[in-house]
Amino acid sequence: MSDLQTATSSGSAAPGREQWTSRFGFLMAAVGSAVGLGNMWRFAYIASEHGGAAAVLLYVLLVFAVGVPVMIAELALGRSSGLSPIGAMRQQLGRAWAPFGVLFILAGALILSYYAVIAGWVLRYAIVGLTSSFPADAGTYFGSIAAGGPAIVFQIVIMAVTTLVVARGIGSGIERLSSFMMPALFLILVGLAIWAMTLPGGGEGYAYYLIPRFEELFSLETLAASTSQAFFSLSLGMGAMLTFASYLPRTANLPKDSTTIALADFSVAFIAGLVVFPVIYALGLQGAVGESTLGALFISLPGGFAEMGSVGRVVGLFFFTALLFGALTSTVSLLEVVVASMVDETKMQRPLAALVAGGLITLVGLWSALDTNALGFLDAVANNVMLPLGGLVIAMGVAWKMPDARAQVSEGTSPRVARLLGGWLWTLRIVVPPLLIIVLYETIPAAIEAARVLFSGN
Repeated sequence: MSDLQTATSSGSAAPGREQWTSRFGFLMAAVGSAVGLGNMWRFAYIASEHGGAAAVLLYVLLVFAVGVPVMIAELALGRSSGLSPIGAMRQQLGRAWAPFGVLFILAGALILSYYAVIAGWVLRYAIVGLTSSFPADAGTYFGSIAAGGPAIVFQIVIMAVTTLVVARGIGSGIERLSSFMMPALFLILVGLAIWAMTLPGGGEGYAYYLIPRFEELFSLETLAASTSQAFFSLSLGMGAMLTFASYLPRTANLPKDSTTIALADFSVAFIAGLVVFPVIYALGLQGAVGESTLGALFISLPGGFAEMGSVGRVVGLFFFTALLFGALTSTVSLLEVVVASMVDETKMQRPLAALVAGGLITLVGLWSALDTNALGFLDAVANNVMLPLGGLVIAMGVAWKMPDARAQVSEGTSPRVARLLGGWLWTLRIVVPPLLIIVLYETIPAAIEAARVLFSGN
């Protein structure tokens, strides 16, 4: 199929719009949007802190009870309209809903502004693994590169690569990148998981990660943590899936694709845990389990790799390469939301839109590159407030306002699946909203605390 195959020939909603050249390419791009740092550490951290294997089972249940229904809804908005967030909300739900499309764009832009800084750290560590040994004093080293000039340089490199990929379009840019990086990431993780099985003392890490502790599941905090991880790990509520779906043909099977994306995303997260926890326990880094995501990834683990000598250098190189692949596919999806919206709403040419959006977001990201407290604040606002709000809007809008939502999703599915979509609608109406409200209730205080730390200087 042509890279710019038109909607008229393929059944898409918007004539002349770019299309994915293959279902595999779309799936890899969608999985790439979902897979990121949250899969490589946060999933394992939440599981270990909230019941081990019991939390894994709860997470899987929530992925398919909450995450997949919301993903189907977001994909339905994009495919039905053939437009990016603002246009999709306006066309399918009414003009009053268009401002929520702006919310998705702002969320994506804010996340990208600081995520590029973190991806820059990942790139820095991958280069260290390739060219030298990991520093023995990992804490001091990270402190020297986390903010200021070194952070700005690598942030700009990440944003330049991201902008170039998005400027090239769907088939030649995003799809080509994702179709290479996602299989490579999976193969690297599988190889590292097999290697981790050979580590003396790694069995304690498996036990901590996988032994179920059911008594910890009966708390609002555990439910909120598992729901938020299930929701955020699928890249929902920021318009990325909606935008990617706008390039899909009518023949795409949205329920099947959503399930495939969720399974792939969970597989990466689960396998990453099979790498991280044996390494932590084999190296006696149990204290890292209770640290922040950034502390564990950029201080504890690199310090452990340094202790392992030449073997640690090789393992660390592969680990941070996998992280980099996940980070880049995520940054590309975030920028695509902004660029597609600019193209749709202003008719600006894609290369120029990518350059303008990439440049502006890079400037905003300087705040995070200069101050890690600013990074924490933006992360708390975007992840804890904007994304659950976005998911709530999508669920309610599709369930109550979208015309013929069930019929729209039924296109491309079998009659048996089409009959089950009534249950999908009621899940959006009565299950998803209260769960996302619980997430907001539990996570908004974190955003308030991040603001206090940033603006008080403490």
